[in-house]
Amino acid sequence: MTTPTTNSLPIALDHLIAHSVERAGGWIGFDRFMALALYAPGLGYYANTSAKFGHMPSSGSDFVTAPELTPMFGHTLAVQVLEALEKTGTDTVWEFGAGSGALAVQLLHALGEMGRGDVRYRIVDLSGTLRERQQQALAGYAGRVEWLGELPESMQGVVVGNEVLDAMPVQLLARVKGAWFERGVVRNPAGDGWTWADRPTELRPPVEVPGVHDYLTEVHPQAQAFIATLADRLGKGAAFLIDYGFPEGEYYHPQRHMGTVMCHRGHQADGDPLSEVGYKDITAHVDFTGIAVAGQEAGLAVLGYTSQARFLLNCGILGRMERGTVAQRGMAARLIHEHEMGELFKVVGFAVGEPWDAVGFSEGDRSHTL
Repeated sequence: MTTPTTNSLPIALDHLIAHSVERAGGWIGFDRFMALALYAPGLGYYANTSAKFGHMPSSGSDFVTAPELTPMFGHTLAVQVLEALEKTGTDTVWEFGAGSGALAVQLLHALGEMGRGDVRYRIVDLSGTLRERQQQALAGYAGRVEWLGELPESMQGVVVGNEVLDAMPVQLLARVKGAWFERGVVRNPAGDGWTWADRPTELRPPVEVPGVHDYLTEVHPQAQAFIATLADRLGKGAAFLIDYGFPEGEYYHPQRHMGTVMCHRGHQADGDPLSEVGYKDITAHVDFTGIAVAGQEAGLAVLGYTSQARFLLNCGILGRMERGTVAQRGMAARLIHEHEMGELFKVVGFAVGEPWDAVGFSEGDRSHTL
């Protein structure tokens, strides 16, 4: 079997989606479409060989995440990870969706400097092509890092996930003229590409959306199921998840009537996930109330919830910035400035068993807003 070239990717992926639509009777939910577009083996966005992560479009990348911006992100996060390792009596860090491997390198480096060169690192990633990039980045830590293609049946340690939940497939709900529909995908009548189609549904957002105006939003059963499964298999430890999103009251606000699905390609954002399928990232903001409730219902304790800026400030990023160059301080500032990543990105923490006063939430905890 030959590996599809970049030029053949949309053709092969188009055929795969078409087959799925045909088998389903001509219509699939957006969650199924998003799963294929992102994760179809060898074809989906996260399963093919495109660059994805990088500072500039000239690198062939599509977006930049916090660890690629500056190593201060991982070095600061390591303060919370170290505390969690000690509080839970564990010696393993688990990272989900490790991207380029930059965060893993930063955490291992910082933990080593803090006297924990014994910590083991486990990466759970569905993407074989990203795994190759991660292995290159982590060559200096050979023997301490292990890769897994799926969540193990049991695990202990501290889990980290940066921009993982936003890439989990979502269902689209549309209120049109007062009636609720699930918005899905069908073949364009012209036979080339995809278009939207609504079906009546009993599904509803978790809270009532006031008003009678047309309204589009998402629900997140896969992300919530991931948290429940993680809770079931994490026998001892903690978890810290960082992503962009809102608590329930903001997520389903009447004015947020266009939904949050967004695509990224070449460092440009657009709202059309049905075009350039396989060539661009597809995301949706995270409903952090749903994530917190899923964790609690599965037996986890919520350690806290706050903005990325407050979390990093609590963990001492200002001290690191003071020791950096002007350029280094400028990049790190993007992590905490309100108009950059500081406010839109949030952090939620969980613990197995009895919670403690985690350093990352020591000031500015917003758990009461969930």
